[in-house]
Amino acid sequence: MGGRPPAPRVEYIPAPPPPVTVSTPTQSLKTQVELTRISGEQNRLNMETGAELDRINEEFYTGQDLRRYRQRGAEERLVRETEGEQTRATRETEGAQTRQTRETEGAQTRLTRGTEGTETRATIGKSAEETRKTDLQQEQFRRYKENRDFQQSRDAYKA
Repeated sequence: MGGRPPAPRVEYIPAPPPPVTVSTPTQSLKTQVELTRISGEQNRLNMETGAELDRINEEFYTGQDLRRYRQRGAEERLVRETEGEQTRATRETEGAQTRQTRETEGAQTRLTRGTEGTETRATIGKSAEETRKTDLQQEQFRRYKENRDFQQSRDAYKA
């Protein structure tokens, strides 16, 4: 069959051996160790100083916070005291106005009741007068009918 040509053959070169490390003592190693030690001491000193500054700041700001809280408390007490005085003054004024209103309402109510009483008595008197007049008219009409019936019965007896 005539298809494809055979795949090319690849040959790899072997890898080189790893490099060999040779340690040679130098002065830079001693210098590096000494620098690391000094750097550690400086770090420790910096941390101690930072902690001391933190303590000082905390004391200062804590005192400052306490002063601020005390000042805020004093201001709030003063505000409450002023509010209380104003509320009491308002209540006194409201009470005086309420008493004056009740007094005026009472006087007006008494006048109204007096007028109502007079009008009611007049109405009752008029009503009683009309009732008596009506009763009198009914009595007169009853007598008239009685007399008419009596006259008719006499005239019928005579006839």
